[in-house]
Amino acid sequence: MHSDLKQKHWRPQWFVRGDVDGFLGLGLDNLIQVLLIIALCRNVLGYPNELVFGTILPATGISLLIGNLAYAHQAHQLASIEKRSDRTALPYGINTVSLFAYVFLVMLPVKLTALGQGMDEASAVRLSWQAGMVACLGSGLIETVGAFTAGVLRRWLPRAALLATLAGIALGYIALGFLLRTYAQPVVGLTVLAIVLVTYYGRLRLPIPGGLLAVVVGVGLAWSTGLIDSDASRWSQEASQIGLRLPHLEIANLWHARGQLLPWLGVIVPMGLFNVLGSLQNIESAEAAGDRYCVRSSLLIDGIGTMAAAGLGSCFPTTIYIGHPAWKEMGARIGYSWLNGLVMGSACLLGVFGLVAELVPIEAGMAIVLYIGIVIAAQAFQATPSTHAPAVALGLLPGLAGWGASLIKAGLRAGGAGSNSEPFNSALLGRLQEADVWASGAFALEQGQIITAMLLSAMLVYVIEQRFLAASITSFLASAASWIGIIHAWRFTQADTVLELGWGVGSSWATGYLLMAVVFMLAGLHQRRLISG
Repeated sequence: MHSDLKQKHWRPQWFVRGDVDGFLGLGLDNLIQVLLIIALCRNVLGYPNELVFGTILPATGISLLIGNLAYAHQAHQLASIEKRSDRTALPYGINTVSLFAYVFLVMLPVKLTALGQGMDEASAVRLSWQAGMVACLGSGLIETVGAFTAGVLRRWLPRAALLATLAGIALGYIALGFLLRTYAQPVVGLTVLAIVLVTYYGRLRLPIPGGLLAVVVGVGLAWSTGLIDSDASRWSQEASQIGLRLPHLEIANLWHARGQLLPWLGVIVPMGLFNVLGSLQNIESAEAAGDRYCVRSSLLIDGIGTMAAAGLGSCFPTTIYIGHPAWKEMGARIGYSWLNGLVMGSACLLGVFGLVAELVPIEAGMAIVLYIGIVIAAQAFQATPSTHAPAVALGLLPGLAGWGASLIKAGLRAGGAGSNSEPFNSALLGRLQEADVWASGAFALEQGQIITAMLLSAMLVYVIEQRFLAASITSFLASAASWIGIIHAWRFTQADTVLELGWGVGSSWATGYLLMAVVFMLAGLHQRRLISG
């Protein structure tokens, strides 16, 4: 009886030794994401320190704290019910793909467009940040709704269409972007890349997590090769950022930027769907490893965490991470989750990441980001039927084209174009075309690139499966989206190309897709005749 009573009141431990290793791995993942936020916000978007450290990072910290505590509580509760001591909490953190997508596909275009329209730098920065918050809120809303509709989404959307879309972004904006950076700093970059490859792909067992070793070696090489700025004034400036920064509600800014929702639905909706389905896949991965969590509550935590981030001023959605089976095998249980939330959340609120960013330059961890890009791209082929590989390959191209378009425009701006005296104009297209660079096609694919990739991949999946009616319907949807400018239709601003919404603005692409629909329909009719004859 005593034994039964003891069993009845048994509770799992909140922390075990294996949680240390799990925390080092998950914490490192989140650290890299925070360093990316700082680097991209500062260097790409030109955001001031007050906005980054006073608003964005505190809001990000709260979202990490809320989500990780919630998943730790979820694991503790279920472990108590099941009388298990081996339940591992779901890993949680900032969504890497959304981070890059929102910076390069929403926030930067908004800022450049605003500047091109004569807005001053401070106002353009504010509008860009507000657009990012709206995008983040939209993603959170989709994730929340997805908690109740995930099954329908999975049946409706071909896996190849979703994964190929993300793989294109991962290959361009993440993998290729950081591969160039790796070869620009080869001593640090290639050494760290080798460590990541032998530990993550070679599965070499080491006393410490491979990612942590890569960062430590990267920091050492960065210091020895002079990559780290030793200027005392710079370090003093970063130290001045330290101090408690509590976030506050940004409802007024969200409302003010509500007009940014419609123009960027082509990014927000697919990224929201990706977060839902990606989180769902990671929940299924946890179940395969022996931890069965309620899908609805897990997705709700994800969505609420993202909405909390947006409401407090962050632009970056959160998600359930891949890697649960690895943390479980490592011995991590519940403690690694709440410890990650507590440490990362506190660090964001206290403003210490300015100093951390100086101590750990992005070069020290960029191989890990490159690895993430490779994983996402490889998954697009590995997690889909081999017969759908051509659809995956086709779906990669719009993301790569979009990244190429951003390089073209950056090169033009570096060469002096995009100024008041030499704004972007159609004459540039002719000069580029003479060099066999079809920039007009790149700019067309850049606009709504995520939706375009999904539609093209879905079309080819249906064609491969000889579901020609479905392919025709998908083409018709692409035609309708083109006609009103959700995809492809674009115009020049002073220093950028932006989406152009309006009735009939994308008529040429709409006509092309409509003819594709006709071809698929005729193919379906011909197939029926062959079967009946």
